[in-house]
Amino acid sequence: MNNPLVQPDPGLYIWTIATFLILLWLLAKFAWRPLLAALEQRQDTIRKSLDDAQQAKQELERLNVESRKILTEARVQAEQILSQTRTDASRLRDELKQNAQSEAAGVIKNAERQIEMETSRAIQQIRNEAVDISIAIASKVLERNVTREDNERLIEETFKQIEARRPS
Repeated sequence: MNNPLVQPDPGLYIWTIATFLILLWLLAKFAWRPLLAALEQRQDTIRKSLDDAQQAKQELERLNVESRKILTEARVQAEQILSQTRTDASRLRDELKQNAQSEAAGVIKNAERQIEMETSRAIQQIRNEAVDISIAIASKVLERNVTREDNERLIEETFKQIEARRPS
């Protein structure tokens, strides 16, 4: 059983080792370097993606903090606006109340003036009617016609005398 394939042959070993080394050299030159370069590029891409994800996470956290800050400021401003609105409403209510009181006082004063004027007018009218009645009575008593001017002068003198006697 001498099978030449099973028997060790030193030339075969050398050619096998030489072929293996040439193949190794070819693989290293044409396959390993591009493969390692592709793996390195892939590793750089993954590292860059992780860095980008980390930056995005930090940016998101910064935006969350900033949005909370903006919301807090908005709440504070809303409270200030509400407070100012309440103050303005209170001030406006007080102003309207004062204006209403002033107008009411003006209306009352105007009404009092009108009452005084109407009273004076009514007193003057009563005096004129009293003059007319006095003339009528005096004419009947004297049975002669006294002129209106004479009668008015007499009545005015009588009123002046009555007013002079009246206590103030």
